[in-house]
Formats: sequence, C-alpha cells, structure tokens
Amino acid sequence: MNATAGRWTGRKGLDSWVVGLGFTLLAFGLVMVTSASVYVSAAVDGSPWVIALRQALFALLGLGAAAVVLAVPLRVWERLSYLALLGAVALLATVLVPHVGSRIYGSARWIRLGPLDLQASDPALVLYGMYLAGYAVRRNEAIRAGWGGLLPPLAVAAVLAVLMLLEPDYGGTAVLVALTGTVLLVAGARWRDLAALGALFLTLFLLLAVSAPYRVARLVAFLHPWRNELGSSFQLVQSLMAIGHGGWWGVGLGRSVAKMFYLPEPESDFIFAVVGEELGGIGMLAVMALYTVLLVRAGRIALRAFAADHDYAGYLTVAMACWFGCDAFINMGVSLGALPTKGLTLPLVSAGGSGLVTMLVALALVLRASLESGGAGREGTP
Repeated sequence: MNATAGRWTGRKGLDSWVVGLGFTLLAFGLVMVTSASVYVSAAVDGSPWVIALRQALFALLGLGAAAVVLAVPLRVWERLSYLALLGAVALLATVLVPHVGSRIYGSARWIRLGPLDLQASDPALVLYGMYLAGYAVRRNEAIRAGWGGLLPPLAVAAVLAVLMLLEPDYGGTAVLVALTGTVLLVAGARWRDLAALGALFLTLFLLLAVSAPYRVARLVAFLHPWRNELGSSFQLVQSLMAIGHGGWWGVGLGRSVAKMFYLPEPESDFIFAVVGEELGGIGMLAVMALYTVLLVRAGRIALRAFAADHDYAGYLTVAMACWFGCDAFINMGVSLGALPTKGLTLPLVSAGGSGLVTMLVALALVLRASLESGGAGREGTP
C-alpha cells in the first residue's frame, strides 16, 4: 500500500495519553533516581545529588532530541531506512573496537564519548526498528507469502544478534529477537514459520546458556536464589529482600534500606526493587499499570495508522512499543525473580543517559505516528 499518497482526513493531533504517561514516568523516574542514588552518589561523586542532577540533564537533552524527531515527517525516516540499518551495524561494531568501546562489568556495550558513555544497543534498536518498518512496507506481500520474504530481515537480525552476543548483551539480543518477530507477525508472516523460528532461537539460547560455567551459575542463581545468597544470587536476593521489606504499602519515599550499599545498582538496573521497598506492592502495581496503558495507547495508534493506510507509521509504532515493553517487562521480571538477571533498565525511570535519551526519541516517533495518522480515513486512491 502507498503510505504517502493521498490527502489525510479526520482529526489529527498528538496522543494526549502518550504525552501524559511519558511525562509521568519521566517525572517519577527523576524522583526515584534521586531517592535511590543518594548514598551511591555521595560515596562515588562526593555529593548525594550528582546522579540525580545528571539524570535531569539527560532528561532535558532527551526532550530536546524528541522535539527535533517529532518535527521530522515519518516519510524521511522511511526513505533513510537502509542508512538507519547501516548506522545500527556501525554502532554495534564500534563497541567491539579496542580502545573505542568501553568495557564495564566485563561487557563492551558502551562507546566512550569524552565524559559520556553511549550504550550502543539502545540507538541501534531504534535504527533497526526504522529499517524493519520500511522493509515490512516494501515487501509486505513477500512476507505474507513465506520464507522468501522472511529471510532478508532474519539475516539482518542474525548479524545484529551476533554483534550483540560478542559484547555480550543477552538482554538486548532477546529484545532484538522479540522486536523482529513482532513486526513480522503484524506484517502478516505465517504463524508456523514464526513458530519454527522461535523454536530454533530457544534451542540456540539454551545451548548458549549451558556452554559456559558462569552462565550456568546465573541460571542456577535464578532458579535457586537462596542457595548462594552471598555469591551468584546476591543481586536477586537483595532485590527480593527489599521488595519483601516494603510489603504492600512501603516504608516511605526516601527510607529504603537496600539502597545503602546492599542492593547493587539501585538507581538503574534494580530501581524497581527500590520502588517496591519505598512505595510497596501498590506502588509497583501502579508502575505496571502506567506501562500497560502506555503500550495499549501505542497499539491504538498503530491500528489507526494501518486503518489510514499509513503502514510505515503502524509498523514503526509496533517496533518502538515492543522495544519499550520488552525492556520494562524484563527489568521488572528480573527484580521480582521471574527472569534471570539482565542489564536492562526500566524505561524513563532508571538512571542512564543514552537509554533515557533514546527512549524519549522512541516515544517521539510514536507521537509523530499519532500526529500523521490521527484520522480514521483518507481521501484519494490507495
């Protein structure tokens, strides 16, 4: 279908729910990062407010970047989809270059940019989503027909996955696979083809998981966290203890004990555990509800885009929502002990410069889709 011809009709405008939820999560994140980071910031930077101020600065930078992206028509990104793919490959390859990629906690996931570290997988996933949405528009009939249309994006995804695994970034690889499968499914790929691919990926994942002793230790720590609570299970045990301490109603904002050097990365990877301790089960459920409503609204935007024959906007919204939702689901699942430990942050809430900026850009793309696809119909010939 032609995604640009014709004149759009109907009411247009930004989705107020997405705007409101985005700002709510961003403001909530600033509050929680401030609370969770005071002790770590004082010990590392000499002031309890350094991490919080850095988070506020990146929030402003992200809002500025989002405003720029929001002003650009989606047809521009559609035309640049192949360049976006090259950018994704370049980012993931650059982190593997010695003295260019920055190795932290044994993983080379960051590119050193002066005083800043850019986590390559975040912008790479956005760029890949732009490419995949463009491919789904151009080759929709081939995707529906069978393997001939599926092999090119699967080959691209395999290259990106290998680059991520070399870092290694298993969480990012899982998100990449989920994003690819979701967009292809929405584009009309046959269920049996995707099921076969899913079985293949699961088999490869299990083989990879048992191929190294430290990965086996992580799986055992996830399945039996109390067997080695001072060793491989330390992070998970501290997270569960923090959430248990909070109960249903929490101990009060700012009164977490786990953030006093018991819980690793309380301002980023395990900020959801601090939410559970300070705001309780009610606070965690409220956060889950915010993400759920945001994803539902993104789904409605995608449906409006498809109904208006603006297919690129629809596929791009699906890609961005899938990435956003996977990061949120995995982060919360890790904190609750439902998933093995992975280094994914809670979108818009966790501390992290490049991740925060990239998430705001992704939301801007969704809002641009809502702006261009606000009407339910279109004049002109499809």
